[in-house]
Amino acid sequence: MKSGSFMFATGIENSHPTILLPNGTTKRVDEMEKTGHYRRWKEDFQLVKEMGIDYLRYGTPYYANHLGPGRYDWSFTDDTFNELKRLGIEPIVDLCHFGVPDWLGNFQNPEITRYFPEYAEAFARRYPWIRFYTPINEMYVTAHFSAQLGWWNERLQGDRYFVTALKNIVKANVLAMAAILTVRPDAIFIQSESSEYFHPVDPSAMELAEHLNERRFLSLDLNYGYNLSAWMYEYLMDNGMTRAEFHFFHEHNFKRYCVMGNDYYFTNEHLVHPDGRITGSGEIFGYYVITEQYYERYKLPVMHTETNIAEEAGSEQWLKKEWANMIRLREDGVPIIGFTWYSLIDQVDWDTFLREDNGHVVSLGLYDINRKIRVVGMAYQQLIKQWREILPTESICLQLI
Repeated sequence: MKSGSFMFATGIENSHPTILLPNGTTKRVDEMEKTGHYRRWKEDFQLVKEMGIDYLRYGTPYYANHLGPGRYDWSFTDDTFNELKRLGIEPIVDLCHFGVPDWLGNFQNPEITRYFPEYAEAFARRYPWIRFYTPINEMYVTAHFSAQLGWWNERLQGDRYFVTALKNIVKANVLAMAAILTVRPDAIFIQSESSEYFHPVDPSAMELAEHLNERRFLSLDLNYGYNLSAWMYEYLMDNGMTRAEFHFFHEHNFKRYCVMGNDYYFTNEHLVHPDGRITGSGEIFGYYVITEQYYERYKLPVMHTETNIAEEAGSEQWLKKEWANMIRLREDGVPIIGFTWYSLIDQVDWDTFLREDNGHVVSLGLYDINRKIRVVGMAYQQLIKQWREILPTESICLQLI
């Protein structure tokens, strides 16, 4: 990390879940392919430099890199990470983004807790100059979309499937941190986790909303060895977690190496109805209130690791609002060390949460799909210029170890 520097960042969207097509076949959704990054990665890295950004949330496709136990294909990874190093762009490495290799199947498979850490260590040994990692992106969302809503990967629905996916994902993440630390003892792990909130629409929905507002923390609770409420402990036990599995998370705690990266979108707040339905509420509390809740729970340095909104919905105004929330949090004592507009380039098919393969470009990037700067890109570029020397700087990351 550049000593004392605030971490202005963006990211290259690298989701790679599998989905079910209408004809009954499955398909791997690869956002790097859909956005043309495999062809235009050198150009994309130059755009990062053009923006004046020093930090990039970036990872190559795990499913294509990890060919089997102890077998890897580093060809594309060598090219891209060597270029990032040459350009002086600090990567925050995203090792697994919503999917696993075909040979591992899906997140119901406990073997990911063995083989993903193996991959993480191999990656760290190949690129020992890298310090910042997000081993598994949005652990809660990965489990929720794959095993509760049935949208991706295993496409299952139910609490037991959700708990199975979640315990495998978080254990794999924890063991990956341990493996990376054997190579890079001063590594810093920036979790990128969705910040959620559930609002009851009337008193009869309060009990379910309270349950969901506890459950939203589970991925980070397990990851940081947080003492759960009795209700959440019972929920895990009732849905297949064993006492030994639960104790693992308290016995393997790497919290002191972590930054609580949190993501906030217009879709992160929800309405809970008396019949159990959950619908979108739009922004009610906003980033300030929800981030404060997460910070009070974990007391870790914070990085705003993802936000965006489509240009036609007011992306420039959304950037200003998120930035103002972040500045207010810092002034109120929350140690926020970085901010991210996600992502650099427009995304494809996120209007259906990747459930459909329509090739529909969504205007979420700092640059459009043709690599032309968007209004929000110009606004972010100006924001970075204005705040780079003015924003109070902290070396929080350097104090973690």
